[in-house]
Amino acid sequence: MKKILIFLFFLIVFSSDCYSQFSPNIHNFTLAEYKAGNQNWGISRADDGKVYVANNSGLLEYDGLIWKFHQLPNKTIVRSVLAVDAIVYTGSYEEFGYWKKDEFGYLKYYSLSDTVLDLISPNEEIWEIVSFKDKIIFRSFLNIYIYDFEKVIQLTPGSVIISCSEVEDDLYISTLNQGVFLLKEKELESYYFNESLLDTKIVSVNKYKDGLLLMTSLKGSFFLNEGRLIPTDFEINKQIQLHQLNAFSILGNGDMVFGTIKDGVFLTDSNGNTKFHISKENGLLNNTVLGQSIDKSDNLWLGLDNGIANIELNNSNYFFNDVSGKLGAVYDVVKYKGVIYIGTNTGLFRLDEDDKLKFIEGSQGQVWDLEIIEDELFCGHNEGTFIVSADKMINISTYTGGWTIKKVPEREKTYIQGTYSGLVRFEKVSGEWQVKYLGKTTIPSRFLVFENPHTAWVAHATKGVSKISFDENYNAITEVKEYHDKGLSSNYNVRVYNIRNNISFKTNEGWQKYEPILDSIVPYELLNDLLGKNSYIISEDNTDVFALKNKGGFIEFKSFDNSKGDFYLNDIFLKNRYIVGYENVSKIKDSIYALNLDNGFMMIDNTSIASVSLFKPEIETISISGVPLSVAAINDKSANFKFKESMAVELSSSKSLNHFFEYRISETTAVKENEPWYAVEGNKVEFSNLIDGDYTIAFRTSDNAGNVSPVQSLRVDVYPPWYRDTLGYILYALLAGVIIVVFYTLHNKKIAKEQRIIKIKYQKEQQKLLREQTLENEKRIVQLKNESLQNEIKLKSKQLANNAMALVKKNETLQDIKKDLMVNKEGFNNYYSYKKIVKKLDNSIVLKDEWEVFENNFSQVHDEFFEVLKAKHAILTSKDLKICAYIKMNLSSKEIAPLMNISVRGVETHRYRLKKKLNLENDISLVDYLLNVKN
Repeated sequence: MKKILIFLFFLIVFSSDCYSQFSPNIHNFTLAEYKAGNQNWGISRADDGKVYVANNSGLLEYDGLIWKFHQLPNKTIVRSVLAVDAIVYTGSYEEFGYWKKDEFGYLKYYSLSDTVLDLISPNEEIWEIVSFKDKIIFRSFLNIYIYDFEKVIQLTPGSVIISCSEVEDDLYISTLNQGVFLLKEKELESYYFNESLLDTKIVSVNKYKDGLLLMTSLKGSFFLNEGRLIPTDFEINKQIQLHQLNAFSILGNGDMVFGTIKDGVFLTDSNGNTKFHISKENGLLNNTVLGQSIDKSDNLWLGLDNGIANIELNNSNYFFNDVSGKLGAVYDVVKYKGVIYIGTNTGLFRLDEDDKLKFIEGSQGQVWDLEIIEDELFCGHNEGTFIVSADKMINISTYTGGWTIKKVPEREKTYIQGTYSGLVRFEKVSGEWQVKYLGKTTIPSRFLVFENPHTAWVAHATKGVSKISFDENYNAITEVKEYHDKGLSSNYNVRVYNIRNNISFKTNEGWQKYEPILDSIVPYELLNDLLGKNSYIISEDNTDVFALKNKGGFIEFKSFDNSKGDFYLNDIFLKNRYIVGYENVSKIKDSIYALNLDNGFMMIDNTSIASVSLFKPEIETISISGVPLSVAAINDKSANFKFKESMAVELSSSKSLNHFFEYRISETTAVKENEPWYAVEGNKVEFSNLIDGDYTIAFRTSDNAGNVSPVQSLRVDVYPPWYRDTLGYILYALLAGVIIVVFYTLHNKKIAKEQRIIKIKYQKEQQKLLREQTLENEKRIVQLKNESLQNEIKLKSKQLANNAMALVKKNETLQDIKKDLMVNKEGFNNYYSYKKIVKKLDNSIVLKDEWEVFENNFSQVHDEFFEVLKAKHAILTSKDLKICAYIKMNLSSKEIAPLMNISVRGVETHRYRLKKKLNLENDISLVDYLLNVKN
């Protein structure tokens, strides 16, 4: 019912029976986007919103953001596809089976044809898959394969099988030459045969009112009711016969979709009357429809000979697209006297009765503005200003660049236009337009608004804004006052509007307004809050509903009246078609608006905008450092991984439109509301360099309009590194124990070493003491020995002295005896006896041997006394040495005389001479010198 109302609306708006040039919104996907083969043979959308495409190279999967490619094990073409619940069935060359997610969230292929290899015919391909009751039907041109989830059986009707169609509780099998069969349990039962259908490709059998509708490839459509085959009177029959029907679908409201081989898609009402023709001429990538599918929301998905398309049949917004390039960039759209005029960068166009573009001669060049003024169509052009009358351009002003034109308040038929060189007045007098350049300012005036009848504001692209004052008759500008230094936050890209009698400015920093009392420009917080700092108005500013362009790329319709709901145009495919900086929404009629685009425009009905639904994101896969993690094993949506590992999470929200994902992460068990959200690039986000601990990661689906979905949470436990884990603590304990043991051992060794050092030191000190004691003892011993020797020397000296004295005594005695003998020699009778006695006496007195014995003993006692004297005093005679020895023995001259057998006087004389030989001074005693003589 909704589709019928929309269709009637367009009938009223465009006053035509057929709007083939207009089309619903088309989203095209090129080979460069899905990165597989060019031909797409079948297409199916699963209940979870994912789209699966049978492609020349394999199976394609689309989740609303990302295309994925899956290849069959034998790498053959996929000819057919059907998504049922969580399973995707595909048919290929001598192969059919199904795809199912494994525990890691990845699609895995399971072959069914391997169980019936002996039944498959050579070169057989599966062209169609149908879900019927509790079975899956695989169709090739030769056979029907029925899979009941336990085994596969084969049925062969005996003719080429063209299609399988499920109607209520029946499955119709259409053949090329044997008519239509019904599947009854595990057998085919003939249902209808007519010779007129021989060699006819029956594309589908559908329920239609009280009977069946048979759609053929080249013979049109037929009603089948109570065994009678009746050609339909559908208007579309000529087109499908001419362009070869290849796919057919019926929408929930009864509208029908015809996919052809040669000329794209036709959308008709339930009576077969064409509503839209969608082809390469108005936006489709390719005219050959190989496969089509209607999803639960009445979106049409097309598999093309080159590309994939999604057509939003459930959207009340429609497009006029010109892919020829002759239209160019559209700057303004207006409906005047039932005709739509389109101003572009190449000139002015209008749509004829067949909605075909018609160029208005003489309009070559940039068209900036189209306005209906005093029931005339004004065209602000690069070359001046024109009045458009039917297909004619009448120049009324040569002032170039007619950007905008505004009516002077409270004055009839007077208008001011902003141009490249300033302001121009237009006034209609006696049915003629009088044009006057107002002078004073020559700044380009793209934006112009009136504050009061004699005051206006203009904005310059780089020089801020100026307030213009006019004279009473608008013949001249009386004053130009610049406001770039009076509170304006930026002089660049300023737009000026009159919003509810407030002169308002949109700058790079947000909204501001003119405050007359202060004669200054101040922030306008009301508009900053209501419209947003980053939004600017692209529609008329004196209406209840504003059209806003947001920097996020979406268009929002907003009103000061809270009773009117806001709505958005948030289509990511529109972003690349905006005329950036020159976006414009024109009011066509009541709630109908036109949005200018590149190579076309969009018709918007703000009363039929569907509500935006964003669905909670699902976690598709999780991998830890590239290793997949079992999604099923994640209890309560939680994941664990080691420190310094990374976690990649793949998300999907296939039922959401024009969306992206956001996440935020908290180190607590619950996400805090004030934590920021971060946008995800694509559908995959990677978390790395997380420190150990428990995290809660929240994911949500968002769009540029600020809509968000419920949150999907994932709890993450990042294990601490081994050095902060149990193993680490055990190692730390062991290491601490080892350190303690080592420290204890080293300490003990140190103590032992110190004790050993002390002991050695003590021993050394003891040894030193012992050595010192020994030395002391040795010294003492030596001293004692020396004393003993001295005593011995003294004793020997005494003995020598005694011996010498004895000798002296003896010599004295002998001399006395000799004297007595000499006195009494006469008394001897025998003189010879006398001589003999005297001689013996003389020998005893002068006994040399006794001297030698004396000398030897003396030297032993007095350390070779004679050698030292001889060395020092070589002139000493033996007699001198004898006297020196006697003197050293401390003998007096009197005692020496007898020993020398000389007189005392002779001894004294000899001592004197000896002192001279020894070179002794007078004050030096001879005795002292000889007692102390040394080497």
